[in-house]
Amino acid sequence: VEEAESRCGITHFSNRLIRNLSGGYQQRVGIAQAIVHNPKFVVLDEPTNGLDPNQIVEVRHLIKEIAEERSVLLSTHILSEVEVTCQDIKMIENGRLVFSGTMDEFDNYIKPSSFLLGLCVAPALEELHIAGVTKVEALGNKKFRLTYDGNVETVKRVSELCFTNGWGLIELMVEKSSLDAIFAKLSKKEKSCNE
Repeated sequence: VEEAESRCGITHFSNRLIRNLSGGYQQRVGIAQAIVHNPKFVVLDEPTNGLDPNQIVEVRHLIKEIAEERSVLLSTHILSEVEVTCQDIKMIENGRLVFSGTMDEFDNYIKPSSFLLGLCVAPALEELHIAGVTKVEALGNKKFRLTYDGNVETVKRVSELCFTNGWGLIELMVEKSSLDAIFAKLSKKEKSCNE
């Protein structure tokens, strides 16, 4: 019990009633109860629900520590929670498994279609329209969003063009789809298969 209290940072509250603790400390007590017997498998359902941002960070750190010694199943609707906490994902929509794989596989599920470009010298928009680039959008402050064919060679050609023309490449970042967008696409795919 003392080890679980210590791991969860609640030893100084061991003589207080749970109902008198803040939401964050109540969550910590729940996690301590889950690990007190050193189980090999721990299930946590929405462990950061209702916590303030600082408490969320602390509980995420605690979950990662626990996961070093045992398997942890985290059930949550908060996709940012999944992104920073999990290695493998099972995504369920309406009782059906719509995705199963690693965080990297999930993160790369939708092929990127745009990238951000930051330059020291802003060229005319038409100069950025090269093979593979379908749209160029000026974002201001010498930054651009280029929509492209998803081919890494197109991105390389743009970076070479920046160097050749002396535009001073400061930033080049491929924009990945958010977890929410990927989930929406997976959910839509599942619905269209069932309709």
